[in-house]
Amino acid sequence: MSQNLIEKIVQSFATDLKQGTRVQQGDFLFVSPEHIMTHDNTGAVIKKFQTIGAQQMHNPRQPIFALDHNVQDIGSSNLQKYADIEIFAREKGLDFYPAGRGIGHQIMCEEGYAWPGSLVMASDSHANMYGGLGALGTPVVRTDAAAIWATGQTWWQIPPVACVELRGTLRPGVTGKDVIITLAGLFREDEVLNHAIEFTGEGVAFLSIDQRLTIANMTTEWGALAGVFPIDSMTFEWLETRAVVLEKRGLSGVHSDTRAVDGASPRLNFGAISKLKHSAPYADPDASYAKILSLDLTTVEPHIAGPDSVKKISPAKTLEMKGLEIHKAYLLSCVNSRVSDLSEAAGIIAGQKIADHVEFYVAAASSEVQAESETRGDWQVLLDAGAIPLPPGCGPCIGLGVGLLSEHEVGISATNRNFKGRMGAASAQTYLASPAVVAASAVAGRIVSPFDYPGESPQGEITFDTQPNHGNYDVEIQDGFPRTLSGDILFCHQDNLNTDGIFPGKYTYIDTFTPEQQAAVAMENYDNEFKDLVKPGDFLVGGFNFGTGSSREQAVTALKNCGLTLVIAGSFSETYKRNAINNGFIALEAPDLVRDLLNHYGRTKLTVATEMKATIDFSGSRIHFNEKKYSLSPVGIEAQALFLSEGLENWVKERLT
Repeated sequence: MSQNLIEKIVQSFATDLKQGTRVQQGDFLFVSPEHIMTHDNTGAVIKKFQTIGAQQMHNPRQPIFALDHNVQDIGSSNLQKYADIEIFAREKGLDFYPAGRGIGHQIMCEEGYAWPGSLVMASDSHANMYGGLGALGTPVVRTDAAAIWATGQTWWQIPPVACVELRGTLRPGVTGKDVIITLAGLFREDEVLNHAIEFTGEGVAFLSIDQRLTIANMTTEWGALAGVFPIDSMTFEWLETRAVVLEKRGLSGVHSDTRAVDGASPRLNFGAISKLKHSAPYADPDASYAKILSLDLTTVEPHIAGPDSVKKISPAKTLEMKGLEIHKAYLLSCVNSRVSDLSEAAGIIAGQKIADHVEFYVAAASSEVQAESETRGDWQVLLDAGAIPLPPGCGPCIGLGVGLLSEHEVGISATNRNFKGRMGAASAQTYLASPAVVAASAVAGRIVSPFDYPGESPQGEITFDTQPNHGNYDVEIQDGFPRTLSGDILFCHQDNLNTDGIFPGKYTYIDTFTPEQQAAVAMENYDNEFKDLVKPGDFLVGGFNFGTGSSREQAVTALKNCGLTLVIAGSFSETYKRNAINNGFIALEAPDLVRDLLNHYGRTKLTVATEMKATIDFSGSRIHFNEKKYSLSPVGIEAQALFLSEGLENWVKERLT
């Protein structure tokens, strides 16, 4: 049986497979990833690890800690949290990177953890970025991270795999950021929602690793669980260049990382690269895909996404005609703050000044990126123009630290998200663009493009497409799992309701937040009336792609703490659904029910308390509501076991015991 690249990588990291088993799309299995990265959320994972009752790390070489999100906070509470994480890393002999070293995803690439052909997870939604190097990078949640620490394993269901064929080459000034903005806006009807993506085509060979990392990173915002590029000569060339850097630099300060006698990295070295050249996995020529999409790179031009949505895009030149004034500009985050990005911006901005009414914030992806940018002179060019430097880290991208958008302000950013309220006030508007467009706009004081393209539409197509179909099922029900459940429907119609809307980012790293406090701020960025309408025992029904965005577990636990029995949606972000399963919170898909509710109640009110009862039949995968029957996604015995244990944490605890 032939396999695509995703299936081949998973095959290598799956555990307890029967001899002769060939994994394929849809398989639910246990995997042991090469690495698991956590950042500021490490403190919360430590608590879960300790609650489980684990004493030792199953494999101390799996975890990596990198502090990067709230690095501007020098208050005693945050500094103590960081210190506690570092002490834990020392005690357990783990690789640790302190605040100031850089963004965790960049470190994973720089230090060789995101190794081509390997399965690498992170407790962060932008783990997709590792696919730029040919690794299967995919997000998991805090509970998964604790389970991996304790047992070396977690569960994963291989998603449907989409092939994205890139044809032709990019024109001057067009970047990887423009490619992924174009893809997200051109194919904006959930074509790749909850898919893994393999990028193919002759156009791939002309994309640099930095461009690939950018594209792979933002497959998250496109709705995918992973975005993987093939391992090719560009990959090997990047690895060899990086191996020289690591040899010259020597040990980088991680606590337990050991170097070879010659000072080479234990992961990214010439011996490992030579071995990879002979063993790298590649998709079989006759591999199967759920769908095939294509994009002609020669038709892509600088594009801007926004406001408030990655899927709403405009050619940069078209938006320039509107004369849209900006107040803040940002060149930072894991998607576009590498050496090439800073150089691109410096080339646009050299010899000019930032507009008087604009604040332009810059932060490098890592301390090494900043040092290299300083050596090249690009960093100083940006500062001379009036840019405001921030430490290597996430900062404003996650809504933390200085430089956030105030009420009704407009910002343009080279980050990966522009969700309402994410980078500041909910009334602010954020547009996403390439570093060059951001830099030019910061100088002009309004959104402009430094390139003279006509504003034409890009060309792409879907040549094969299969959509999931939920029929009637005869599902085995484990002892103790309910055959039926009933509750009143609380309807929130919003499609693409993101995790910032469900649980605001500003509360994410308050580890002392109680369940009651979580419940009190649930849906705060979506609808302030929600807290007055929800009641214990309700079934929450959302729209399509419910829970898109970050991997924060609180977007699940906040709703559960409101007393909701379960959540139903037309479709879910797979990361949100994973969080729900791991926290013992049932998440079901019923697209026809959602459409009927929308037709009846419309979109006038954000939240509707229907005061009408629905009954779920789990054995038949159906929901009965308003004298009609609707098909539901089935709850299999593996998921039932997690629900009966009230989540993965307890499931692991039971097995450790």
